[in-house]
Amino acid sequence: MITRRKLIGAAAALAAPLPARAAWPEKPVVIVNGFPGGNADVVARILADEFARKLGHAFVVEQKAGAGGVVAAASVARAAPDGHTLLLMVGGHAVSAALYNKLGFRPVEDFTMIGMITEFPFVIATHAGHAAKNGAELIALARRASEPMLFGTPGNGTGQHMSAELFAAKAGLKFKHVPYRGSGQGVIDLLGQRLDFIVDTPTVVLPLVRDGQLRALAVTGGVRFFALPEIRTLVEAGVDGYETGSWLGLGAPAGLPGEIVTALNRALREVLSEPPMADRLRELGSEVVPGTPEAFKARLESDIAKWTEVVRATGMQKI
Repeated sequence: MITRRKLIGAAAALAAPLPARAAWPEKPVVIVNGFPGGNADVVARILADEFARKLGHAFVVEQKAGAGGVVAAASVARAAPDGHTLLLMVGGHAVSAALYNKLGFRPVEDFTMIGMITEFPFVIATHAGHAAKNGAELIALARRASEPMLFGTPGNGTGQHMSAELFAAKAGLKFKHVPYRGSGQGVIDLLGQRLDFIVDTPTVVLPLVRDGQLRALAVTGGVRFFALPEIRTLVEAGVDGYETGSWLGLGAPAGLPGEIVTALNRALREVLSEPPMADRLRELGSEVVPGTPEAFKARLESDIAKWTEVVRATGMQKI
Protein backbone atom coordinates (compact mmCIF):
# COMPACT_ATOMS: atom_id res chain seq x y z
CA MET A 1 0.00 0.00 0.00
CA ILE A 2 1.30 3.48 -0.90
CA THR A 3 1.12 5.62 2.22
CA ARG A 4 1.31 9.40 2.59
CA ARG A 5 4.73 8.99 4.21
CA LYS A 6 6.02 7.02 1.21
CA LEU A 7 4.72 9.65 -1.20
CA ILE A 8 6.43 12.42 0.75
CA GLY A 9 9.68 10.39 0.82
CA ALA A 10 9.57 9.78 -2.94
CA ALA A 11 8.95 13.45 -3.66
CA ALA A 12 11.89 14.42 -1.45
CA ALA A 13 14.14 11.97 -3.26
CA LEU A 14 13.16 13.43 -6.64
CA ALA A 15 13.74 16.95 -5.43
CA ALA A 16 17.20 16.20 -3.99
CA PRO A 17 20.09 17.36 -6.20
CA LEU A 18 21.91 14.69 -8.17
CA PRO A 19 25.51 13.96 -7.12
CA ALA A 20 27.76 16.49 -8.84
CA ARG A 21 30.04 15.19 -11.57
CA ALA A 22 33.63 15.17 -10.39
CA ALA A 23 35.60 18.18 -11.54
CA TRP A 24 37.64 17.60 -14.70
CA PRO A 25 40.48 17.03 -14.86
CA GLU A 26 41.13 15.22 -11.59
CA LYS A 27 44.62 14.06 -12.59
CA PRO A 28 47.15 14.70 -15.39
CA VAL A 29 45.66 14.38 -18.87
CA VAL A 30 47.67 12.07 -21.15
CA ILE A 31 47.94 12.85 -24.88
CA VAL A 32 48.91 9.56 -26.57
CA ASN A 33 51.11 9.89 -29.65
CA GLY A 34 52.05 7.06 -32.01
CA PHE A 35 54.93 8.75 -33.80
CA PRO A 36 57.92 9.60 -31.58
CA GLY A 37 60.39 12.05 -33.07
CA GLY A 38 58.10 13.26 -35.86
CA ASN A 39 55.63 16.01 -36.60
CA ALA A 40 52.91 14.53 -34.37
CA ASP A 41 55.33 14.31 -31.46
CA VAL A 42 56.37 17.96 -31.78
CA VAL A 43 52.80 19.21 -32.04
CA ALA A 44 51.59 16.96 -29.20
CA ARG A 45 54.20 18.49 -26.87
CA ILE A 46 53.37 22.04 -27.94
CA LEU A 47 49.68 21.33 -27.43
CA ALA A 48 50.27 19.77 -23.99
CA ASP A 49 52.13 22.89 -22.86
CA GLU A 50 49.45 25.22 -24.24
CA PHE A 51 46.58 23.24 -22.71
CA ALA A 52 48.34 23.21 -19.35
CA ARG A 53 48.68 27.00 -19.55
CA LYS A 54 45.12 27.52 -20.75
CA LEU A 55 43.32 25.07 -18.43
CA GLY A 56 45.63 25.20 -15.42
CA HIS A 57 46.17 21.43 -15.20
CA ALA A 58 48.97 19.06 -16.17
CA PHE A 59 48.97 17.60 -19.70
CA VAL A 60 51.65 15.05 -20.60
CA VAL A 61 52.58 13.21 -23.80
CA GLU A 62 52.87 9.41 -23.84
CA GLN A 63 54.58 7.65 -26.75
CA LYS A 64 53.06 4.41 -28.07
CA ALA A 65 54.76 3.70 -31.38
CA GLY A 66 53.94 0.88 -33.75
CA ALA A 67 51.92 -0.18 -36.79
CA GLY A 68 51.59 3.30 -38.27
CA GLY A 69 49.76 4.73 -35.27
CA VAL A 70 47.48 1.72 -34.78
CA VAL A 71 49.02 0.79 -31.40
CA ALA A 72 48.40 4.28 -30.03
CA ALA A 73 44.86 4.45 -31.41
CA ALA A 74 43.95 1.02 -30.05
CA SER A 75 45.13 1.97 -26.56
CA VAL A 76 42.98 5.11 -26.56
CA ALA A 77 39.95 3.28 -27.95
CA ARG A 78 40.12 0.99 -24.88
CA ALA A 79 40.64 3.80 -22.36
CA ALA A 80 37.98 5.19 -20.06
CA PRO A 81 36.04 8.11 -21.62
CA ASP A 82 36.69 10.41 -18.67
CA GLY A 83 38.78 13.10 -20.37
CA HIS A 84 42.11 11.92 -18.96
CA THR A 85 43.25 10.06 -22.11
CA LEU A 86 43.41 11.82 -25.48
CA LEU A 87 44.82 10.83 -28.87
CA LEU A 88 46.94 12.98 -31.16
CA MET A 89 45.25 11.72 -34.33
CA VAL A 90 47.01 11.81 -37.69
CA GLY A 91 45.79 11.55 -41.27
CA GLY A 92 47.19 8.04 -41.25
CA HIS A 93 44.28 7.05 -39.01
CA ALA A 94 42.12 7.16 -42.15
CA VAL A 95 44.77 5.26 -44.10
CA SER A 96 44.81 2.48 -41.50
CA ALA A 97 41.04 2.15 -41.78
CA ALA A 98 41.43 1.55 -45.52
CA LEU A 99 44.56 -0.61 -45.48
CA TYR A 100 44.35 -2.92 -42.45
CA ASN A 101 42.24 -6.06 -42.56
CA LYS A 102 41.81 -6.02 -38.77
CA LEU A 103 42.48 -3.07 -36.50
CA GLY A 104 41.00 -4.15 -33.18
CA PHE A 105 38.93 -0.96 -33.05
CA ARG A 106 36.44 0.93 -35.19
CA PRO A 107 38.22 4.00 -36.61
CA VAL A 108 35.23 6.34 -36.30
CA GLU A 109 32.75 4.82 -33.87
CA ASP A 110 35.29 4.06 -31.11
CA PHE A 111 36.45 7.68 -30.85
CA THR A 112 35.14 11.08 -29.88
CA MET A 113 36.40 13.77 -32.25
CA ILE A 114 37.45 16.99 -30.54
CA GLY A 115 38.83 19.04 -33.41
CA MET A 116 41.41 19.37 -36.15
CA ILE A 117 44.73 21.07 -35.45
CA THR A 118 46.75 21.40 -38.67
CA GLU A 119 47.03 20.16 -42.23
CA PHE A 120 50.02 19.92 -44.57
CA PRO A 121 51.44 18.13 -47.62
CA PHE A 122 54.25 15.59 -47.46
CA VAL A 123 57.70 16.36 -48.83
CA ILE A 124 59.71 13.96 -50.97
CA ALA A 125 63.37 14.51 -50.15
CA THR A 126 66.72 12.93 -50.94
CA HIS A 127 70.27 13.31 -49.67
CA ALA A 128 72.50 16.08 -50.97
CA GLY A 129 74.62 13.69 -53.03
CA HIS A 130 71.77 12.08 -54.99
CA ALA A 131 71.68 12.55 -58.76
CA ALA A 132 68.04 13.68 -58.77
CA LYS A 133 67.59 17.44 -58.42
CA ASN A 134 63.78 17.50 -58.66
CA GLY A 135 60.75 15.26 -58.96
CA ALA A 136 60.95 14.90 -62.73
CA GLU A 137 64.58 13.77 -62.49
CA LEU A 138 63.71 11.28 -59.75
CA ILE A 139 61.05 9.76 -62.01
CA ALA A 140 63.44 9.58 -64.96
CA LEU A 141 66.15 7.93 -62.84
CA ALA A 142 63.66 5.44 -61.38
CA ARG A 143 62.56 4.41 -64.87
CA ARG A 144 66.16 3.74 -65.92
CA ALA A 145 67.23 1.99 -62.72
CA SER A 146 67.94 -1.75 -62.83
CA GLU A 147 66.64 -2.17 -59.25
CA PRO A 148 63.70 -0.46 -57.52
CA MET A 149 64.65 2.70 -55.63
CA LEU A 150 64.51 2.46 -51.83
CA PHE A 151 62.27 4.87 -49.96
CA GLY A 152 61.70 5.28 -46.23
CA THR A 153 58.63 6.27 -44.23
CA PRO A 154 57.67 6.30 -40.51
CA GLY A 155 55.96 2.94 -40.92
CA ASN A 156 53.68 0.58 -42.83
CA GLY A 157 50.22 1.95 -43.39
CA THR A 158 51.13 5.56 -42.70
CA GLY A 159 50.00 8.43 -44.90
CA GLN A 160 53.61 8.76 -46.04
CA HIS A 161 53.71 5.11 -47.09
CA MET A 162 50.42 5.29 -48.97
CA SER A 163 51.39 8.55 -50.65
CA ALA A 164 54.56 6.94 -52.00
CA GLU A 165 52.68 3.85 -53.19
CA LEU A 166 50.15 6.05 -54.97
CA PHE A 167 53.03 8.02 -56.54
CA ALA A 168 54.54 4.77 -57.84
CA ALA A 169 51.20 3.52 -59.17
CA LYS A 170 50.30 6.74 -60.96
CA ALA A 171 53.81 7.20 -62.43
CA GLY A 172 54.17 3.55 -63.43
CA LEU A 173 57.23 3.02 -61.23
CA LYS A 174 58.55 0.33 -58.89
CA PHE A 175 59.84 1.40 -55.49
CA LYS A 176 60.86 -0.68 -52.46
CA HIS A 177 59.48 0.44 -49.12
CA VAL A 178 61.67 0.54 -46.00
CA PRO A 179 59.37 1.15 -42.99
CA TYR A 180 60.67 2.56 -39.70
CA ARG A 181 59.20 3.08 -36.24
CA GLY A 182 58.97 6.85 -36.54
CA SER A 183 60.91 9.34 -38.61
CA GLY A 184 64.31 9.50 -36.92
CA GLN A 185 66.01 6.37 -38.23
CA GLY A 186 64.76 6.93 -41.77
CA VAL A 187 66.35 10.38 -41.81
CA ILE A 188 69.60 8.92 -40.48
CA ASP A 189 69.63 6.27 -43.20
CA LEU A 190 68.89 8.84 -45.88
CA LEU A 191 71.72 11.08 -44.66
CA GLY A 192 73.93 7.98 -44.77
CA GLN A 193 72.85 7.47 -48.40
CA ARG A 194 71.32 4.07 -47.66
CA LEU A 195 67.97 5.23 -49.11
CA ASP A 196 67.11 7.03 -52.32
CA PHE A 197 64.43 9.20 -50.76
CA ILE A 198 62.01 9.61 -47.90
CA VAL A 199 58.41 10.81 -47.80
CA ASP A 200 57.74 12.68 -44.59
CA THR A 201 56.18 15.72 -42.98
CA PRO A 202 57.51 19.27 -43.35
CA THR A 203 58.35 19.32 -39.63
CA VAL A 204 60.85 16.50 -40.16
CA VAL A 205 62.24 17.55 -43.54
CA LEU A 206 62.33 21.37 -43.56
CA PRO A 207 65.17 21.95 -41.04
CA LEU A 208 67.44 19.55 -42.95
CA VAL A 209 66.53 21.08 -46.31
CA ARG A 210 67.18 24.58 -44.99
CA ASP A 211 70.68 23.70 -43.79
CA GLY A 212 71.56 21.82 -46.98
CA GLN A 213 71.70 18.27 -45.62
CA LEU A 214 68.66 17.14 -47.61
CA ARG A 215 67.24 18.20 -50.95
CA ALA A 216 63.48 18.62 -51.42
CA LEU A 217 62.40 17.07 -54.73
CA ALA A 218 58.62 17.51 -54.73
CA VAL A 219 55.59 18.08 -52.54
CA THR A 220 52.52 15.87 -52.58
CA GLY A 221 49.82 18.55 -52.34
CA GLY A 222 47.69 19.85 -55.17
CA VAL A 223 49.35 23.28 -55.04
CA ARG A 224 52.82 24.49 -54.17
CA PHE A 225 53.69 24.51 -50.50
CA PHE A 226 54.03 27.90 -48.78
CA ALA A 227 57.21 26.84 -46.96
CA LEU A 228 58.91 25.59 -50.15
CA PRO A 229 57.41 27.75 -52.91
CA GLU A 230 60.20 26.92 -55.35
CA ILE A 231 59.59 23.14 -55.12
CA ARG A 232 57.16 21.73 -57.68
CA THR A 233 54.27 19.43 -56.97
CA LEU A 234 54.26 15.89 -58.33
CA VAL A 235 51.60 16.99 -60.81
CA GLU A 236 54.06 19.55 -62.15
CA ALA A 237 56.66 16.76 -62.30
CA GLY A 238 54.35 14.83 -64.65
CA VAL A 239 52.22 12.66 -62.33
CA ASP A 240 48.70 13.52 -63.50
CA GLY A 241 45.87 13.64 -60.97
CA TYR A 242 48.13 13.22 -57.95
CA GLU A 243 47.36 14.92 -54.64
CA THR A 244 47.84 13.73 -51.07
CA GLY A 245 48.59 15.25 -47.70
CA SER A 246 47.79 14.82 -44.07
CA TRP A 247 46.48 16.49 -40.94
CA LEU A 248 46.60 16.36 -37.18
CA GLY A 249 43.60 16.36 -34.88
CA LEU A 250 42.65 15.64 -31.31
CA GLY A 251 40.45 12.72 -30.32
CA ALA A 252 39.40 10.72 -27.27
CA PRO A 253 37.63 7.45 -26.47
CA ALA A 254 34.01 7.15 -27.56
CA GLY A 255 31.49 8.34 -25.01
CA LEU A 256 33.43 11.36 -23.75
CA PRO A 257 30.91 13.58 -21.89
CA GLY A 258 29.69 16.52 -23.94
CA GLU A 259 30.85 19.14 -21.45
CA ILE A 260 34.43 17.84 -21.65
CA VAL A 261 34.30 17.77 -25.46
CA THR A 262 33.10 21.37 -25.41
CA ALA A 263 35.81 22.44 -22.96
CA LEU A 264 38.57 20.78 -24.96
CA ASN A 265 37.33 22.07 -28.31
CA ARG A 266 37.02 25.59 -26.93
CA ALA A 267 40.55 25.45 -25.49
CA LEU A 268 41.93 24.00 -28.74
CA ARG A 269 40.33 26.69 -30.91
CA GLU A 270 41.47 29.45 -28.55
CA VAL A 271 45.04 28.17 -28.53
CA LEU A 272 45.15 27.84 -32.33
CA SER A 273 43.72 31.35 -32.80
CA GLU A 274 46.58 32.96 -30.87
CA PRO A 275 49.09 34.46 -33.36
CA PRO A 276 52.23 33.09 -31.61
CA MET A 277 50.83 29.55 -31.79
CA ALA A 278 49.73 29.87 -35.42
CA ASP A 279 53.12 31.33 -36.36
CA ARG A 280 54.94 28.54 -34.55
CA LEU A 281 52.96 25.85 -36.39
CA ARG A 282 53.58 27.59 -39.74
CA GLU A 283 57.30 27.52 -38.98
CA LEU A 284 56.92 23.75 -38.66
CA GLY A 285 55.27 23.67 -42.08
CA SER A 286 51.61 23.37 -41.12
CA GLU A 287 48.51 25.50 -41.53
CA VAL A 288 46.20 25.69 -38.52
CA VAL A 289 42.65 24.50 -39.23
CA PRO A 290 40.57 24.90 -36.07
CA GLY A 291 36.99 23.69 -36.31
CA THR A 292 34.15 21.81 -34.70
CA PRO A 293 34.08 18.15 -33.63
CA GLU A 294 31.47 17.54 -36.33
CA ALA A 295 33.70 18.98 -39.06
CA PHE A 296 36.60 16.83 -37.89
CA LYS A 297 34.48 13.69 -37.97
CA ALA A 298 33.28 14.54 -41.50
CA ARG A 299 36.88 15.02 -42.67
CA LEU A 300 37.92 11.67 -41.21
CA GLU A 301 35.02 9.86 -42.87
CA SER A 302 35.78 11.54 -46.19
CA ASP A 303 39.45 10.53 -46.03
CA ILE A 304 38.60 6.94 -45.14
CA ALA A 305 36.41 6.78 -48.26
CA LYS A 306 39.18 8.33 -50.39
CA TRP A 307 41.91 5.95 -49.22
CA THR A 308 39.61 2.94 -49.46
CA GLU A 309 39.07 3.78 -53.12
CA VAL A 310 42.84 4.26 -53.65
CA VAL A 311 43.52 0.81 -52.16
CA ARG A 312 40.87 -0.73 -54.42
CA ALA A 313 41.88 1.09 -57.60
CA THR A 314 45.63 0.48 -57.25
CA GLY A 315 45.32 -3.12 -56.12
CA MET A 316 47.40 -2.52 -52.99
CA GLN A 317 47.63 -5.55 -50.74
CA LYS A 318 45.95 -5.05 -47.39
CA ILE A 319 48.00 -5.52 -44.25
